[in-house]
Amino acid sequence: MASCPLFLLAPQPPPPLVAARHCRSPLAGSAHPLTSCRAPRLRRRQSFRCSSSPSSSSSSSSGPRERSPRPRQRKQRTEQRPGSGSAVDPVGFLVKTGVSDRAFAQFLRDRHKALKGRRWELYSRFIDLKEGSSGYELLGMHRHRQHRVDFMDWAPGARYCSLIGDFNQWSATENCAREGHLGHDDFGYWFVILEDKLREGQEPDEYFFQEYNYVDDYDKGDNGVDAKDLIRRMNEEYWEPGEVTSRKSRWETVAKLYEQMFGPNGPQTEEELGEIPDAETRYKNWKATQKDESSSSSPSYDIIDTGQEFDIFNVVTDRASFEKFQAKATPLAYWVEMRKGRKAWIEKYVPAISHKDKYRIYFNTPDGALERVPAWATYVLPDTEGMQSYAVHWEPPPEEIYKWRFGRPKVKGSLRIYECHVGISGSEQKISSFQEFTSNVLPHIKNAGYNAVQIIGVLEHKDYSSVGYKVTNYFAVSSRFGTPDDFKKLVDEAHGLGLLVLIDIVHSYASADEMVGLSLFDGSNDCYFHSGKRGHHKYWGTRMFKYDDVDVLHFLLSNLSWWVTEYKIDGFQFHSLSSMLYTHNGFSTFTGAIEEYCNQYVDKDALIYLILANEMLHELHPDIITIAEDATYYPGLCEPTTQGGLGFDYWANLSIPEMWLWHLENVPEREWSMNKIMKVLISSNHHMLSYVENHNQSISGRKSFAEIILNTGMCSSGSVDDDLIFKASSLLKIIKLITFTTSGGAYLNFMGNEFAHPKRVEFPMSSNEYSFHLACRQWELLDKGVHKHIFNFDKDIMSLDENERVTSRGSLNVHHCDDTNMVISFTRGPFLFVFNFNPEVPYQLYRVGVDEAGEYQLILNTDETKYGGRGELKSSQYMKKTSDRRADGCRNSLELALASRSAQVYKLVRILRI
Repeated sequence: MASCPLFLLAPQPPPPLVAARHCRSPLAGSAHPLTSCRAPRLRRRQSFRCSSSPSSSSSSSSGPRERSPRPRQRKQRTEQRPGSGSAVDPVGFLVKTGVSDRAFAQFLRDRHKALKGRRWELYSRFIDLKEGSSGYELLGMHRHRQHRVDFMDWAPGARYCSLIGDFNQWSATENCAREGHLGHDDFGYWFVILEDKLREGQEPDEYFFQEYNYVDDYDKGDNGVDAKDLIRRMNEEYWEPGEVTSRKSRWETVAKLYEQMFGPNGPQTEEELGEIPDAETRYKNWKATQKDESSSSSPSYDIIDTGQEFDIFNVVTDRASFEKFQAKATPLAYWVEMRKGRKAWIEKYVPAISHKDKYRIYFNTPDGALERVPAWATYVLPDTEGMQSYAVHWEPPPEEIYKWRFGRPKVKGSLRIYECHVGISGSEQKISSFQEFTSNVLPHIKNAGYNAVQIIGVLEHKDYSSVGYKVTNYFAVSSRFGTPDDFKKLVDEAHGLGLLVLIDIVHSYASADEMVGLSLFDGSNDCYFHSGKRGHHKYWGTRMFKYDDVDVLHFLLSNLSWWVTEYKIDGFQFHSLSSMLYTHNGFSTFTGAIEEYCNQYVDKDALIYLILANEMLHELHPDIITIAEDATYYPGLCEPTTQGGLGFDYWANLSIPEMWLWHLENVPEREWSMNKIMKVLISSNHHMLSYVENHNQSISGRKSFAEIILNTGMCSSGSVDDDLIFKASSLLKIIKLITFTTSGGAYLNFMGNEFAHPKRVEFPMSSNEYSFHLACRQWELLDKGVHKHIFNFDKDIMSLDENERVTSRGSLNVHHCDDTNMVISFTRGPFLFVFNFNPEVPYQLYRVGVDEAGEYQLILNTDETKYGGRGELKSSQYMKKTSDRRADGCRNSLELALASRSAQVYKLVRILRI
């Protein structure tokens, strides 16, 4: 081999003024460098360095390239994240938000210190976040290239592990993990191999490394190439002369070196050994024995003295030899020729486990034998009607594998999210499927003007009445709705319509079910969850994850990456963060004092997990969207992790629907306070997701807003006059509009609320005798009466935002907020929004102030007849011109006609300069 043992590593292109990697030189001039060069240690000083060989390239004839020594960096309060380009300040966002609490700042510093320690633990096991979130590539059941199936799962408390199922007649001894480290490592991961069985009359493969192509139906690469011919071709076509040295034994070179140094012809005493030359002299002696062949395709090196600390990550070669080396194709293509196709595999072998075979995992524990559904199973049938739960091996043949048709859409501007549940999305009283949702509901979502769909209850769960929040199997889609390929088609069709797909992810707690879930998975109480009281939710009966365990972090981070990689999910809403952030699970009185976010009840490990999750998702998938659902509004939810935040893109303002519900149920309409309403709506609309109501308002035993406002039980029967229906629908429209226009770039609507669905949601449970009467949607109301009018209005709001980017126009400027007249006016960019909440009094000439003088055109009016209004505003009143009369602290003003319970949106179309 020419020049230097560093040929074993693919060299990097030679950047200017970058010193190269070097290695320790041979012990003797005649010794081969491969046998005497040890791996260098980081930051070790040497007396010489590697650089380009002068004889190899003319570019290096001027002498060795040097770089100035790197100055020692002083330790500072802020540090640099590798590859991020931004300084890390654990308390950076406090200055931005104006928080000056010393105790909370110290808590953030301590949390950052713990975060660095947790990163070190994680990287010590998994190198980086990418490896730490790729557990699904190894764990679970996977088809291996060498006619077998590999299974791996984590159960540190088990003493014996095997797979049982249809494929082995549920035998607990036939397919078990091997003894020792071949089947069980020190971290508690179990490894089981299921070998494919030879068909009758077939002979075993000649080579143990024979690979098969299971993906393609045709025999791609199955050319019947013999291994001897393949090696001969590689020697003739790929390797340079002398580049490959055949050895009879792996110890041949070592034996020769030992014989040379300590054999009978070697030195026997220190006097005979003599003085050992220095490293540079030994290298030059070895270099003199090497041939300089300019025709060789291997890169050449030389070693020089720069007097600097070496850097093992930079290897400099001359340009000519580097380009020759890069031009050579890898020898992988030769080995591919030996791969046999799927047809050859089917002809020769019977699969160890077939597509749709049922299986479970069997453990022997100190407390006895256990059967569990594997934690990393991708398709699970939970026990229903007394049947035992089990996992299903999902390995469809190539012709049945779903093939993606559309890429991820790019959404510009704000998010308009349509929240839904697949099971209740149909009009029939049954559990709807992914296929029905794809064909019936997705077109409606697109037609309604939304650009994202958020699906709840996608992850597998045993209890249907839990709405999907008591998750049992985190890597499996709910089998009630269909197969994994059905869900892939749903996501793909949504992308084809330009819709992002978000899912509710529940990493704040898990189902306490033992037979199908993770509770007592390996017989121990602290496998995935905390032991004792801390491992149980105080009110919901669920289990709490152990966020300080590296293997639990590996499981949760891999789960997030799995949904993005396998199903092309565009984002997550992290459900009920208050349950995981506090040891009291959020069931405590919050006064808003800053010490409540850094006291002894705060789970620092849970905060660290959320930081790692957001860093992983945004680093590996830059376009991902993460939404925080936290009722306590933890400080820094949407601040960068480099500045002490948690790194979410949006936070859901849960106070808004609660505020509207409280007003509707407890406060007479004439006594509503406009200032209190606006205080909740714009308290902090930075990255804020707003909504009038989501599934919580209509599922948690309460009525939907339509039920409260429209009193639709009587409206549908015709017992209420049109005036009452008009007043009720007018109020619902202005509530929708003001909530949407004050959002912080994201708005959410629950399925059916866009047309004022007349019934709440109630899942089948014992209290309603498992009835589906309220577990469906009445889509037939879309074209009827008040529901049609409200849907037209909701659709036009979405269209207005899509065309004008209303909610992406920056912050609001509230000019007018009058509790007596019940009128609110504010501007956002070039738009003016005016709301009259007064249920009785209309205003013919109501003056509101504006900053910019000009002409304002009416672009949306809730009182139009197509929205069920009375159309009191004439077309001649659609264009308004400002006067120079001051109002509301502004230099200009407008006089507007405001109907009772109405709202208007104006756009500045012409600016007047005075």
